[in-house]
Amino acid sequence: MPDNGLALFVEVILPLPLPNVYTYRVQTELMDEIAIGKRVIVQFGARKFYTAIVCKLSETPPAGYEAKYITAILDDTPLISENQLKFWRWMASYYMCAIGDVMAAAIPAPFRIESETVIKLNPNCDVDAIDLSDKEFLITEALTLVSQLSITEITKILDSKNVFGVLKSLYKKDVIIYSEDISEKYKPKTITCYRLADNYKSEAELHKLFDKLEKKQKQLDVLMAYVQLSYKHEHISKALLLNFASISESSITTLVKNGILIEYKQKVDRLVSETAIIENFLLNDFQQKAYLEIKEQFVEKNVVLLHGITASGKTHVYVKLIEEQLLLNKQVLLLLPEIALTSHIVKRIKKYFGEKALEFHSKIGSNERVEVWKRIKEGKPIVLIGARSAVFMPFENLGLVIVDEEHETTYKQQDPAPRYHARDSAIYLAQLWNAKTLLGSATPSFESYYNCIDSRYGLVEMNTRYSEVQPPKIITANLAEDMRTKSMHGHFTKLLYEKIAKALANKQQVILFQNRRGYAPIMECEQCGWTPKCVNCDINLTYHRYNDSLKCHCCGYAIKSPTQCVACSSHKVALKGFGTEKIEDDLQILFPDARLLRLDLDTTRTKHGHAEIIYSFEKHEADILVGTQMLSKGLDFGNVTLVGVINADQLLSFPDFRSHERAYQLISQVSGRAGRNKIQGEVVVQTKQPEHHVIQEVIKQQYQRLYANEIADRERFLYPPFTRLIKLIVKHKDYKTCEEAAFALQRFLYTRFGQNIIGPESPYISRIKNFYIKEMLIKIKRTSPHLNVLKQFIQTGILEINTNKKFKSVFIYADVDPY
Repeated sequence: MPDNGLALFVEVILPLPLPNVYTYRVQTELMDEIAIGKRVIVQFGARKFYTAIVCKLSETPPAGYEAKYITAILDDTPLISENQLKFWRWMASYYMCAIGDVMAAAIPAPFRIESETVIKLNPNCDVDAIDLSDKEFLITEALTLVSQLSITEITKILDSKNVFGVLKSLYKKDVIIYSEDISEKYKPKTITCYRLADNYKSEAELHKLFDKLEKKQKQLDVLMAYVQLSYKHEHISKALLLNFASISESSITTLVKNGILIEYKQKVDRLVSETAIIENFLLNDFQQKAYLEIKEQFVEKNVVLLHGITASGKTHVYVKLIEEQLLLNKQVLLLLPEIALTSHIVKRIKKYFGEKALEFHSKIGSNERVEVWKRIKEGKPIVLIGARSAVFMPFENLGLVIVDEEHETTYKQQDPAPRYHARDSAIYLAQLWNAKTLLGSATPSFESYYNCIDSRYGLVEMNTRYSEVQPPKIITANLAEDMRTKSMHGHFTKLLYEKIAKALANKQQVILFQNRRGYAPIMECEQCGWTPKCVNCDINLTYHRYNDSLKCHCCGYAIKSPTQCVACSSHKVALKGFGTEKIEDDLQILFPDARLLRLDLDTTRTKHGHAEIIYSFEKHEADILVGTQMLSKGLDFGNVTLVGVINADQLLSFPDFRSHERAYQLISQVSGRAGRNKIQGEVVVQTKQPEHHVIQEVIKQQYQRLYANEIADRERFLYPPFTRLIKLIVKHKDYKTCEEAAFALQRFLYTRFGQNIIGPESPYISRIKNFYIKEMLIKIKRTSPHLNVLKQFIQTGILEINTNKKFKSVFIYADVDPY
């Protein structure tokens, strides 16, 4: 913007949970550079500096305060597009959070430059003349050796997390001063490369050099290798040289030291590009029919649901639709519930599209995320395969969004804010680009299926397996009966035990599903009933045998497993219930020759933990895979002929209005892992309720019948899809304060919502990380034209409570669509 003699102001979004945007002034010399979407450095508060995003330009100064000047502009071109800003504003409004929360979630960490408080010695202070404690002396001694220290470094020096008292004392004594250090977080990846010194580049000089090194064979080998490699490579890296014949590193070092080779750093791309292997597969008749129906539906509908049974070949249909968009120079977003657990889809997409296929998810490093961002920002045709956070990427020409396994609960972000649902957010994102959205699932969410019945979405069905193998045969095993007749083998009924033995004898693989990790959920004294609980949360500690510890699955608190009761000193301490570790333990006893793998949160904490376990099982390096609901997410193993559901009753009895829907989805999805190649698979569902209608509907694959029954109940009791739910969570470390704040908020909201507000009540786990919790549930009719007004009223109520001096430290937030 040119200088016209007027002051220029910018409204900026800060990556903080603030209710408002803030206005800063632009220096005259920066007016030509400033633009909406660019990053700027601003001072917020007394000392802190943050990266902010410019969202509006204005010539009007802010009311009520004097605007500070921006410190710097970081970008030559806008980092954030107008469509992204629209998307952020919609998300903040719909999910009732600060737009700063959205910014913090959307931008890779290296883009968010933030000042760090550093400690320096006061140059005007005579340290020797001041009486210092031992800890104060350690800090000042360290500062005489280095110019400055961060808080983290001081914490390590003192071997204590609480260092602020010591720093406060040093500051009062004028020994130290505080400063803010701003540094770039993104670091390009570099490799060490070599080039020939300029004076050896002519052919004559090079021949002289060879003659000179004639008696130094190892150095001559390096030089020969360099010359040969230079014909094929622009940059000769250290790795290339070392891998060429038997080159030694010391010989390279000598040539560098003698000025023959020049060492330099070369930037390289962290994104590993794969060569496309065009498969040229043809869709079968059923897939082709679905493909054409989807295209036909897209003419009138922006969103289409592809309801295809497990192993019907939905991925091939996705590939054809993606291919079509890339040929139109469009970008495609393919959302998967968990990238690591759908590795076969990622491999297939990458194999087909090569360098045009990119990944984005939590397992890749922050610098790699920046490079993915930059690649997408270029606007070239790519397909981005990502988990829920991929909706924030800077698309320039989005043509299609595909949400695979759209029913999955992992698409819903829980903590921290924004608590968004990636499926619903992706649909809005597609609308911004006038793109189409395809939702895919074998067991669609009732909300999506209702939208099809209500003609909001298009519906396409695939009811035949790709290989034309029959769907797995699902049978029940009566737990109650086997317990009564004492025919159980550990936690396996006689039927499941025999089926496992038969599959192993036939060199086939088995998957066993138990939706609880750990060894046992409860340890209990048989004498007095004492059970060890978490000191921070209102929950029992779970026993983990692999390290003989009791662990809280909410906050991570862990203790060594006690050998006797803490309350009565009895040694009769028993384990109750069972998790995946216990199942694995039973299998080792019952089938000692079987090779076992376990897939749960405890075994997949490393970056490639998921992929390594899945790859190992895929290569038949194990016979039995035991796991939690991770097993249900699209795994494809050709040799699995048997799936066992260890305890279906846990799923059916969960206290949630969606328990029957989720039970059907989980059992059906896990069942779909069996018989995906040539042999019809079998599924054994262990339950004490074999006649339960959900179990029977899974066996008969009667999704529509379950939907009809459940949807009638939801309409009667006002649950989604007939209402929108907003959960309000109130937290505080004092129970009484938490309760009083919750009831005060309830009284405020009752004036508008009346009987449509439920609670406040304590949730199933009423204390987590020392915070007591109260929850309220508000139901709003889906057809209500005043949704935004009602949300504003709720936010007013929250502000009303937080401005009350008594409840100032109470933490209150909203969770929209908490399911």
